[in-house]
Amino acid sequence: MDPKPDSPASRLSGSRLTGDLPERGTELVDTLVELFRDKTVRPMTLVTRALVFGIIVFTASVVTVTLMSITLIRLLTVYAFGGRVWLSDLVVGALFVIVGFVAWTKRSDPTVGTEGAG
Repeated sequence: MDPKPDSPASRLSGSRLTGDLPERGTELVDTLVELFRDKTVRPMTLVTRALVFGIIVFTASVVTVTLMSITLIRLLTVYAFGGRVWLSDLVVGALFVIVGFVAWTKRSDPTVGTEGAG
């Protein structure tokens, strides 16, 4: 006695295609999900990481510049100018103005590349 009788579908021509249909469907769904994840989720993850790390670096640099300015003013007031805070403020302010002027001269002019295009 045969433990498993033949089904009518197994006797049809092309029966191996119907037997592989669930497996092929599963592979297709897996491929589509992978493609969707590669095209959407991964770029969004990279953008989110860049944004978060940018915010962290920006915040840390602002805190560092602020604390260094306070330290410089205190050191100049106590050790260089004998308690004259206005002179320390003047020196640190002049330092910031010089750094800003150097940064201003190093900037790129956005109209340079568009003069010939219009």
